[in-house]
Amino acid sequence: MTTATDVNQPTLQPAAPTGRRLSWSVLLLVIAGALALTSIVRIITGADGITNVSQMSTALQLAVPIGLAGLGGLWAERAGVVNIGLEGMMILGTWFGAWAGFQWGPWTGVVVGIIGGCVGGILHAIATVTFRVNHIVSGVAINILALGITRYLAPLAFEGHAGGSAKQSPAIDSLGHFTVPGLSDGLRDLNNHGWFFVSDIAGLLGGLVTNVSWLTLIAIALIPATWWILWRTAFGLRLRSCGENPVAAESLGVNVYKYKYIAVIISGGLAGLGGVFLSIVANPFYLEGQVSGRGYIGLAAMIFGNWMPGGLALGAGLFGYTDSLNLRGGSTNVHALLLLGALLLIIGAIWLVVRKKYAPSMITAVIGALVYTWYATTNEVPNQVVSATPYVVTLVVLTLSAQRLRMPKADGLPYKKGQGK
Repeated sequence: MTTATDVNQPTLQPAAPTGRRLSWSVLLLVIAGALALTSIVRIITGADGITNVSQMSTALQLAVPIGLAGLGGLWAERAGVVNIGLEGMMILGTWFGAWAGFQWGPWTGVVVGIIGGCVGGILHAIATVTFRVNHIVSGVAINILALGITRYLAPLAFEGHAGGSAKQSPAIDSLGHFTVPGLSDGLRDLNNHGWFFVSDIAGLLGGLVTNVSWLTLIAIALIPATWWILWRTAFGLRLRSCGENPVAAESLGVNVYKYKYIAVIISGGLAGLGGVFLSIVANPFYLEGQVSGRGYIGLAAMIFGNWMPGGLALGAGLFGYTDSLNLRGGSTNVHALLLLGALLLIIGAIWLVVRKKYAPSMITAVIGALVYTWYATTNEVPNQVVSATPYVVTLVVLTLSAQRLRMPKADGLPYKKGQGK
């Protein structure tokens, strides 16, 4: 049982949450198996684009804003506040980042964009924590408000400047990119050989060291930083206690309102940083509608990751990869992934048989057979399917992972100071 001394002790090192989780060795084995299966599909179909360096580099770039939005959602929900407003906070980040960026430089734009997201977080915290407004209602209101504010301000701020219009900002200078010399070229050459598994690993690693933005490096560093802060510090223990049992946390001297406010403001700042990435790195300008639902997909990535930073990163990478198919050889690559999907479904059906779940196994096998039939009887998929792939994958992954999810116990529940007395 946690005591008051435990909560207030600054040197406390709380253990990671217990539960049924994969060990690192098993997880790495699963990832290696999935990559090997992908390599087999690449060789069979001839769709080399599914694991080449350019594909992986694009996937990383598209995964970053999703991951930052998901990381923002994780901070809020670990403190017990559902943040549907991530989309709106990202929109604020795109606009404020671009507005400051084209006038005072890209790094100023990064800071101002984060502040813009934090403003959205403050509004959400006031509504949900102080006035106990329904979290979903407040989040949707933030999204609508952000869209209206940026649509109103864009003509005032951007029209009259070179390259600016009512829906687009002037161009913003680059934050800079880096490529690891020697290593990048070596991995690209290895990837071009098309060898089984080895070339695919080279493509994956090559995407991580080729033409990478400095902001991408910061975003990646935020994932282990979040884990360390929330699971290895007394501050993180107090914050997470607010999402698990705020009444008990208050009885031990934790200022629940303060920690919820801090968490939601940080959540907004991270979502705003994701928006900055879209308007400064992914595109060197603000463009109305460029967030395109990534706040919601980030929330889905967080849920897929079971409210943990590592799982969130895997989810963001998966969704970023499928989103990148829109830009590079989409129809051919998605057609090849139909075969991969069919094989994964068949393997899943066999696994369910081993676990003696015969009815789900039959359903999974039938779906796998239908997907294979689709692959075998066509040479490409319609462009509409390519565009919808990230959203379809989001739904499928959440459906398949629903059985193992465990959200914070007090997530989304209204809390009033002193309600436990």
